[in-house]
Amino acid sequence: MSARKKPSVLVCRRLPDDVQARLKRDYDPRFNETDRVYSGDELVKLSEGADAILACHSEIFSADVIARLPKSVRAVANFSVGYDHVDVKAAKARGLIVTNTPDVLNDATAEIAMLLLLGAARRAAEGERIMRNNEWKEWSPAFMVGTQVTGKRVGVVGMGRVGQILARRARGFDMEVHYYNRHRLSPDLEHGATYHPTLESLLPVSQFLSIHCPATPETRGMMNAARFALLPRGAIVVNTGRGAVVDDEALIAALKSGHLGAAGLDVFNNEPNVHPGYRQLWNTFLLPHIGSATRETRNAMGFRALDNLDAVFAGQEPRDRVA
Repeated sequence: MSARKKPSVLVCRRLPDDVQARLKRDYDPRFNETDRVYSGDELVKLSEGADAILACHSEIFSADVIARLPKSVRAVANFSVGYDHVDVKAAKARGLIVTNTPDVLNDATAEIAMLLLLGAARRAAEGERIMRNNEWKEWSPAFMVGTQVTGKRVGVVGMGRVGQILARRARGFDMEVHYYNRHRLSPDLEHGATYHPTLESLLPVSQFLSIHCPATPETRGMMNAARFALLPRGAIVVNTGRGAVVDDEALIAALKSGHLGAAGLDVFNNEPNVHPGYRQLWNTFLLPHIGSATRETRNAMGFRALDNLDAVFAGQEPRDRVA
């Protein structure tokens, strides 16, 4: 790209150093030095004269924002696999190219799902607080008793890339894998997992439930009071998909009542403004949306986003186009 004028890119958040170095080499970047979330009005104003926007899931591209973007903006390259923060229909109507970063964060997110599953089951957050607050006074057979993971049944909601890796990790604990997906997987991808054609069929057998589906009009609020009630008493719920899939009030009520044993959550509605009810419960294991937060994965996400922009400005079809 150095042989011609470098495309201008509005970079919405602070990215890994290696990714920013490549941006400086190949583009004319407009960096966000304060690393704060841009409002819709700021996205419109700051992208004036820019050729593209490199955004994260924290920036909201509503139909209104997309309609007001400067005509110079040809593409929004997302530094995320999810793109529910972008009104895809409005982007298509405007002719705005939108891309995401699939594949590269699968292992890291599945690791966090397994951490949440184990941490929620074995009361890791509560135990860590006890140690840090110097509250460990004595040991007894009844102290800090949790739920054993080995040999239990795990239900996977959304058997995509991350769900399949989580299922493989769970088999390492001799867990019996069941799953619900829009379509049944081929036998070579199922690896013996039991398919359920409905969520209502999956839930009653799921001693652990791991949620991996994206937020769509069909999945928003999907895990509600009626569906939590279908889980076995003492079941443990893990979510590394999207917070919008879960009805917070329903999950908190099920945890308070004792119907659910615990929850491990890395994603939330209205991030970072997490429902305060979660913080008040001892049986929640909470992480601040760090599913992809490894050096290797964050670099790979940035490079994937830039690969997509490279294709756009070379007149080619970007690999990960979603609009």
